[in-house]
Amino acid sequence: MPAEEALLNADLHCHSHVSDGQLSPAALAERAAKAGVGLWALTDHDELGGQAEAREAALDLGLAWLAGVEVSVSFAGETVHIVGLGVDPDEAGLQAGLASVRSGRSERARAMGEDLARIGLPGAYEGALRYVHNPNLVSRTHFARWLVETGVCEATHEVFRRYLTEGKPGYVPHRWAGLGDTVRWITGAGGIAVIAHPGRYRFSPTAEYALITEFMAHGGRGIEVVTGSHSAAEALKYADTAREFGLLASRGSDFHAPGESRTELGALPWLPGDLDAVWDALGSRIARR
Repeated sequence: MPAEEALLNADLHCHSHVSDGQLSPAALAERAAKAGVGLWALTDHDELGGQAEAREAALDLGLAWLAGVEVSVSFAGETVHIVGLGVDPDEAGLQAGLASVRSGRSERARAMGEDLARIGLPGAYEGALRYVHNPNLVSRTHFARWLVETGVCEATHEVFRRYLTEGKPGYVPHRWAGLGDTVRWITGAGGIAVIAHPGRYRFSPTAEYALITEFMAHGGRGIEVVTGSHSAAEALKYADTAREFGLLASRGSDFHAPGESRTELGALPWLPGDLDAVWDALGSRIARR
């Protein structure tokens, strides 16, 4: 059992329909509160449009809240996600940076649809759009939901084994934001930058070391230790990483939709109590009723 100060059911990584989730920000706040979450952050991909609704709903429910965002970054041939926590959603530099990241998504989505059509799956782009709430943000998840709806795959996890990933039909590489720019946008908006779900990246130990050290050199301070896609062994590994590098530890389900996500809001294992939790460094940024 972790130390008492770590017994906070913080869920600092999830997505609404403003990016690639299925629920509204208000519905997510309600679901988090019912699940016993004590501190919650909405971290839509490259988008801050749901933050006002999320804040209002969370505070109405008595749920402590942090503004957040998840930014797509290109590093060493991989797409890496950096979560920004405690940001000011109205800060101009962060808004401009995220707009630049979003600008290439529509073109990429059309190319994904064309590639799927070439293997006998026409209409994928139009089908994906049926799941899109925000027309400026079409993602692989929207295509995955269409592939499940049409019976090509039984579940979204199967989609990503057969399609939309490197070397598979429908995969289109994209040049996302730079690591340094992303960390500076987040810190310039008063937030703390966190490496999201590090166990998901296909990095060698050398490349992972390069990611962490470059991230820290630009001002990054945190890493997700407990997250929906980490195994117990990966959580232990990245707890050790946090200790080794002196990084703040974060915790988040990466929830997208009921019945689709690996982990429900509020259902994560505890953060190890000997780690420095990111929320302790963000006390002044946490909104409470």
